[in-house]
Amino acid sequence: MRYWWVNQNQTYRHEVRGGYLWSPKRNKGDARNPFYDFMREVSPGDVVFSFADTLIKSIGIARSHAYEAPKPLEFGSTGAYWELIGWRVDVVFTELRLPIRPVEHMHVLAPLLPAKYAPLQSNGRGLQGVYLTHLPETLAFAVVDLIGAEARDLIRGHLVADQPPIQPAIGLVEWEEHEMDVLRQDDRVIETDRHAIVLARRGQGLFKERVMRIERSCRITGVTRPEHLRASHCKPWRDATNDERLDGENGLLLTPNADHLFDRGFIGFESNGDVLISPVADRESLSRMGLDPIRTLNVGRFGDGQKRYLEFHRENVLLRSRFLEESRR
Repeated sequence: MRYWWVNQNQTYRHEVRGGYLWSPKRNKGDARNPFYDFMREVSPGDVVFSFADTLIKSIGIARSHAYEAPKPLEFGSTGAYWELIGWRVDVVFTELRLPIRPVEHMHVLAPLLPAKYAPLQSNGRGLQGVYLTHLPETLAFAVVDLIGAEARDLIRGHLVADQPPIQPAIGLVEWEEHEMDVLRQDDRVIETDRHAIVLARRGQGLFKERVMRIERSCRITGVTRPEHLRASHCKPWRDATNDERLDGENGLLLTPNADHLFDRGFIGFESNGDVLISPVADRESLSRMGLDPIRTLNVGRFGDGQKRYLEFHRENVLLRSRFLEESRR
C-alpha cells in the first residue's frame, strides 16, 4: 500500500462524487508532467488524500490501476485545453467529518516534505501545477495522525474488511464501445473492411493473418498453435486509426494471459526485446503466468515498424512512471 496526495480544487466535486481520479497524459505543450505520470503507479488499495479549498477534505481508497479513458463529460469547460484521452483511476472516497487545514500544521509537516515533487510549499500553500504526487510514509503517517481516529478507522477498515471484487476498467470499456459505435456508423468504411476492423479488436481475422506473416509464436511463452494465440495490438485498438488497427507491424502474437498483461500495461517491451514489468504488476500472478518478475527476459528482435508501435506502448500504456523511479534514487 502506498500513499498519494491529490489537489482537486477544480475537480473535487466531480471526482469525489464520481469515484475516480482523472488527468490528462501531458501538459498543454505535449510535455510529460510528473504529476499526471504518477497516475500510472497507483494500485488498488492505495490511500489517496484529497486536498481542496485549503483543506484535506476526503480520503480515498484506490479500486483500480490506472487505465486510459476519455476526459469525463461532467468536467465541462474545466481545463478545456486537456487532451481528450487521459489516465483514470477508480477510487472510493469518504468525505471527512473533521477536515484539517495543513497550513495550520506546517511545524509538523514542513520538515517531512520531500525535496522533489512535494504536495505543498513549506508555508502550507498549494503548489501550482501539482495534481497527484506520492507521499513518503513519514509524511503520510503524520497526516493520518493530524486527522486522527477518522483517518485511522478508514484505512484500518479498508485493510480488515472483505472488499468487493475490483470492477473492470469501466471507463475503458465505455470508450471502446463508443469507438465501435463510431466505426459502425462510418459510411466511408466499406462493409468488409468494417468487419475486419471489428475482428481486429479481439486479435482475430485479417489483422491476425497479417501479424502471423511476421510473428511465429507467443513472445512470452513460445506457444505456436494459432488457436491458442491472439494478435495483440502494440498501439491499442482504442488508440489506433483504422489503418493502424489492421497493420501487421502493430501486432505481436501472445497467449490470452500475456495479451491481457500487455494490453493493460502490466508488461511492455524495449526495442531490444527485453520485457519490461510494471512496478504495480502483481508478482505472484506474473509467476503463475510463467513470467519471472526478477530475471529479465529477452524475447528477440523486433522489426522497425514494430519498434515504432512499441514506443507508443511504453509512452502511453505501460504502467510505469520514470519520474517516480527518479525520485527513488
